[in-house]
Amino acid sequence: MANNMANNFMEQARNAVGRLTNMANGNGRNRGASEQEKQAARDAIQSAYTSASPEEQQQLQQLEEQLERHNELR
Repeated sequence: MANNMANNFMEQARNAVGRLTNMANGNGRNRGASEQEKQAARDAIQSAYTSASPEEQQQLQQLEEQLERHNELR
């Protein structure tokens, strides 16, 4: 059960960052992400850290870096 929850948190984090990068690339309605959307992505990443394996923590770190790069481009 805990592993399933960890997978869910990881998926939520990936999806949140993916939505933000899609917005930056002009997909959808061609608008930038709001501060609320950026914070939701950060929160999803932090939630995933609580039950992540070392390998998943590395993936989460990459997602954080991707989010930071995205924010620098805005």
